[in-house]
Amino acid sequence: MKFYITFILSISWFAIAPKGFAQQNSLSTSVEKNRLAAAAASPINASVGGTRTVDPGAADSTVIYEAEFFNQYNPITASDMLDRIPGVDVFGGNRGRGGNRGLGTGGNILINGQRIAGKENSARDQLDRITAAEVERIEIIRDTSGELNVRGAGEVINIILIGVPSRSSTQVELVQRLNHDDTYEVGGSVGWSTQIGNFQALLNVETRPNYEHRESREVRITPEGELLGTLFEENIRDQDEQSVSTNMSYGFGAHRMQLNALFREGDFPGPVRRDFVDFVDGAAIKSIQKEMIENEESNWELGGDYEYSFANGSRLAFLFVANDEIRNSVRERFLADPASSPLNKNLYIDSQRQTKELILQTNYNFSLTEGQSLRIGFERAINELNSALFIASPFGTETASDKYGGLSLVPSSSNAGTQVKEKRYEGFAFHNWTINDKSSLETSLVYENSEISQTGVVSKKRDFQFWRPSLDYRYNFADNFRFRGTIRRNVSQLSFSAFAATANNDDRDINGFAGNPELEPETSWAYNGELEYRLPNDAGVLATGLFYSDIDNKIGKIIATVDPNQPQSATGNVGPSKQMGWFTRASVRLNQFNLPNAIFSGRVGLFDSEILNPFINQKVRTGSRGFGNVGFRQDITSMNLSYGIDYNHSFWGGYYDIDIFTRTRNDRRRTLDIFVQKIWFDDWVFRLESDNTLGASRCRYRERYQGTTMEGNIELIQDSCSSRYHRLILSIQTTF
Repeated sequence: MKFYITFILSISWFAIAPKGFAQQNSLSTSVEKNRLAAAAASPINASVGGTRTVDPGAADSTVIYEAEFFNQYNPITASDMLDRIPGVDVFGGNRGRGGNRGLGTGGNILINGQRIAGKENSARDQLDRITAAEVERIEIIRDTSGELNVRGAGEVINIILIGVPSRSSTQVELVQRLNHDDTYEVGGSVGWSTQIGNFQALLNVETRPNYEHRESREVRITPEGELLGTLFEENIRDQDEQSVSTNMSYGFGAHRMQLNALFREGDFPGPVRRDFVDFVDGAAIKSIQKEMIENEESNWELGGDYEYSFANGSRLAFLFVANDEIRNSVRERFLADPASSPLNKNLYIDSQRQTKELILQTNYNFSLTEGQSLRIGFERAINELNSALFIASPFGTETASDKYGGLSLVPSSSNAGTQVKEKRYEGFAFHNWTINDKSSLETSLVYENSEISQTGVVSKKRDFQFWRPSLDYRYNFADNFRFRGTIRRNVSQLSFSAFAATANNDDRDINGFAGNPELEPETSWAYNGELEYRLPNDAGVLATGLFYSDIDNKIGKIIATVDPNQPQSATGNVGPSKQMGWFTRASVRLNQFNLPNAIFSGRVGLFDSEILNPFINQKVRTGSRGFGNVGFRQDITSMNLSYGIDYNHSFWGGYYDIDIFTRTRNDRRRTLDIFVQKIWFDDWVFRLESDNTLGASRCRYRERYQGTTMEGNIELIQDSCSSRYHRLILSIQTTF
C-alpha cells in the first residue's frame, strides 16, 4: 500500500507544479512543411552523411523531421525526439555471441550516415548521449539503398548533427529506485559530448542498480490431485553494475575514422531460502534449504571503422571488433531436514566461463550503373570459449576437499576444463538495385567456411561450409503505401558453452547439463512479407505481415544418459522444425480525438511451431504463442508535462526435457508500466516511473516423471508462481 500511495502522491505533485517553472514554446511546425522546405533547398529531399544523397526515387520514401518540429516538446536528447515519431523502432547491432554471426547488418541507426561501431553498444544509450541541440534533422529512410551503411533494415533512422566548428555538453542523470520491499537503490551517469572541428567524441560513465527480490510459492501434487507438499522460496539479487564507454569519430577530406570502447563489470550475491513442507502419513514435515551464490561478471569491447571515399563515389572500409567476457559463479547449498536440525552443506557448484571474439572485415562499395551498386567484402572471425564446471556433494567419488567447499567432487557431472575455438572465413556480395521509382531490390550472397576445434575433456575438430543467400524486395504502391518481402537463409551462431557440461540454474532438482561436442549450427530458410501504410499528414503508421521459417538441425534438448538410474539431457540438434506467425502493428497520433500530441501504439503477434521431441518421439508445439502490447503517450506542451503507459501480455507454450514437461502459465503474465515526466528550469527533466504496476508473476506448471518422459510415468506435478519486482523509479536529468 505504501508503494502505491507514494506513486499517486508523486503524480499529483508533477501535475500541480506551478506553471511558472515550465518553459513555454509556441513554435510548432508540421512534418509536411518541413519536407517542403527541405525539398526547396534540395531536389533529392534527403541526404546521407551530409555529403552524399540517396538514390533517385528515395525522396518519396524518406520522411524528414527538421529540428524545429520538436521544439514544441522541448526534447533533451535525440532519443526524446524519436519518441515523438510514430512507428519508429530502434535496434542496434548484434548483442552477445548467441545471435547473428559476425558484424551482421549493423542495426538501423546511423549518425551522420555512419553506423555505430561495435556489437555490444546499445543504440538507445548512444542516442541518450546526443543532446537535442546538436541535431539538425532526423531522416526516416524506408527504402534500401547502396549508399546506406546498414543492410536488411526495414527502415533506417539517420540522425544528422549540426555542422558547427566546436561544441561541448555534459549530461548528468541521478536515478533512485524504491522497490516493493521498501528497498532503496541509487545510481547515476555522467556523459560528456564534444566536437572540435571534424573530431567528435562521446564519453559516458554509469553505475546502474539492479536489485530484485522474488518470492515463489509452489504446491506439489500427485497426478490424481493429492497434495504432497508446499514450498516457499525467497530469492534476492543485489547487483550493481558499473560501465565506462566512449565513441570517437574523425573525418578529413575523403577519410573517416571511428573508434568505440566499452568496459562493464558487476559483482552480486544471490541468497536463496526455501521452506519445504512435506505431507507424509498425515504429518507435516518441515525442512529448510539455503543457497549462497556469488557471481562475477565483466566484459570489455573495442571496435573501430575506417572508410575512404574515392572521387567516383566508391568507398573502401575496414572494420574490427574485439571483446572479452567473463562470467563466474560459486553456488553453495545447505539443508536442514527436518527444519529443527543444523544446516549441512550438500551441494557445491563452481562455474567458470570466458568468451572472446575478434572480427576483422574489409569491404568495397561501388556503383555498377545508374541505380545499381555492389558491395563486396571479406570477414575473418575468431570466437573462443574457456569453461570449467565443478560439482561436488557429500556423495561424490573423490576425497572431500576445501577446493570444493569441503565436499567430494562428482567427476561424471563436472567439466575440468574445456576450450572451444571457431575460426571462420566469410566472403560476401550485396547488390542493391533501384529498379524504378516504385520498386527496389537488395540481394546478397555469403559464403562461409568455419573450423571448430575442442580440447580438454574431449579433443575434436570439425569443418563447416554454408551458403547464405538473401533477397529483400520493396514495392511502393504509393508514397505512403508499400510492400516488403524477404527470403533469407540463416545460420545460427553456436553457444560454445553447450559443448561441455554446464550448470543448470533453472531446475533445483537437476544440477547440470551434459556437454555435446557433436553440436552443429542451426540453419533455416526464413520468409517474411509485410504491408505498411503511412497515414496522411504524419498521422501514423499501420502494418501487418506474415512469417514462416523452415529449420534444419533445430537446437534443443537431446538424450545424454550414461547411467540409466540418472537420466541426463544435453543441448543438441533435434531435427527439422517449423515456425510461423502473423503480426500487426499500429502507431497513430490522436489529434482527431481531441488529444493533441498524443500517440497510441499497439502490437499483436500470434505464433505457432512444430518440432519433433526426441524424448517422446512425437511432434509437439513449443515456445512462444504470441503477445499483445498497447502503449500510449501524450505531451501537454503548455505544462512541459508528458505521461504514458505500456501494457504487455505474453502467451507461452511449453518445453520438454528428459525428465520433465514444463509449461509457462499465462494467467499472470500481464505487465503495466506507467511514467510521468516534467521539465523545469528549461532543461531539468524529472521522470517518475512505475514498473510492473500490476505485480505480474511468472507462473509455471511442471510435470516431473519417474525415470524419463518416454516412459510416461508422472511422479508429481509442481505448480508454482514467482513474483516479479514492482518498483518506482525517480530520475533527474540535465544537460549543460
